Amino acid sequence: MKVRKRFGQHFLQDPSTQARILDALDVQPEDRVLEIGPGRGELTAGIFQATNNIVAVEIDRDLCRHLRSRFPQLEVVEADILSGDAALFRARRVVGNLPYNISTALLIRMTATIDCVDMHFMLQKEVVERLVAKPGTKAWGRLSVKIQRVFNVRPLFDVAPEAFKPPPRVLSAFIRLTHKSDPLNPKNLCLFDAILRQAFGHRRKIIANSLAAFHIDWEHIGIPETLRADQLTVAQYVRIADESIRQM
Repeated sequence: MKVRKRFGQHFLQDPSTQARILDALDVQPEDRVLEIGPGRGELTAGIFQATNNIVAVEIDRDLCRHLRSRFPQLEVVEADILSGDAALFRARRVVGNLPYNISTALLIRMTATIDCVDMHFMLQKEVVERLVAKPGTKAWGRLSVKIQRVFNVRPLFDVAPEAFKPPPRVLSAFIRLTHKSDPLNPKNLCLFDAILRQAFGHRRKIIANSLAAFHIDWEHIGIPETLRADQLTVAQYVRIADESIRQM
């Protein structure tokens, strides 16, 4: 099958890596699985051996045709997962070798009220480092806050470029995300996102200066106004957003 660069395709071809993924997934017969970007169906074949309740979402028309031919019983949805129906995720285990050009956008979409069971993704190693970063580190940023507000993130193993065809120029990592039992929910999510954009857009400024337009009463919320964006925790950002509502 022809590789289409515009879709960011890097097909996982290493059998040992595929086996490690299937072992990590540990799919059971009763599981309902959503596979994003199945490509040629190498991982799909292994999942199908465990459960026949699988939906594959693929944007490449030729690959959809190939998948329907290879797996006549497979439900193949030809669509862009970023704009696909949220109902596709409901009560399903989600797995995907994500194209690097959509991974961040999809992860952010997953923080919405999408009722899936768990998620297993192949991502660029650099993105994974941002997902698991801690406050006070260089990797701590908007994506870290957005994801850790909702999910527990567990890196499972790294994957070398040679496991893919064509090989990417970066290391990859396979991770598991599960919903937190007590996610931090700001009263106004749009305002929360706006505060993150402003804070990390000026991450070297002290937080009182970068968020001056939001009129925060720093003493009231108990957050030192001399901290910088990358020193604040998820809980502190939620508190700032909720304080902003009080000031409006």
